[in-house]
Amino acid sequence: MPKGYWIARVDVRDAEGYKDYVAASKLAFDKYGARILARGGAYELPEGSGRARNVVIEFASLQTAHDCYHSPEYQAAKAIRQKYAEGEVVLVEGA
Repeated sequence: MPKGYWIARVDVRDAEGYKDYVAASKLAFDKYGARILARGGAYELPEGSGRARNVVIEFASLQTAHDCYHSPEYQAAKAIRQKYAEGEVVLVEGA
């Protein structure tokens, strides 16, 4: 079965407040076996528009990625994130 991934691009408005999101999202990520492949760090933007923070998270399957995103644990974390950051999250199936 192909793995599932979250691809997120985020601009953080309040770095101190965003720490609360990081702590809260860990509950969901631990529950669903998430593996952080990229979180922040250096990047190159050869095309299009971008955001300051880029994140790739791996899950056992697209269904697991979906279940994590829609879980009560992540929805609580998401509410915190939306106070301190703006961005997009895409769930994709691996090759």
